[in-house]
Amino acid sequence: MTVNLFENLPAQLLEEWYDTLVEAENVTVERIVSRGHRSPASGWYDQQRPEWVVVLKGRGVVAFENGEEATLGPGDHLIIPAHCRHRVAWTAPEEDTVWLAVHYD
Repeated sequence: MTVNLFENLPAQLLEEWYDTLVEAENVTVERIVSRGHRSPASGWYDQQRPEWVVVLKGRGVVAFENGEEATLGPGDHLIIPAHCRHRVAWTAPEEDTVWLAVHYD
């Protein structure tokens, strides 16, 4: 069965939307949709596994606890090592930002 990553997106988003596409013992693949969302200023993600993340559509900024930031647009991707504290600092408010996140061992 064929599924399109840009179909069936929520019309309204009060919070970032997460959709697990694949989950296996050593890997989880998520589609994340943001529309002007960001992480709480006081909160950091501190994940147990490395994460490869790519922006498929839209724009976003990932901030790291060490002060660095990565601005991502369509096709831009990065690897976030395990326990590298980070957060979403900004996403485009006027359009969907569609992320694909792969958490792996």
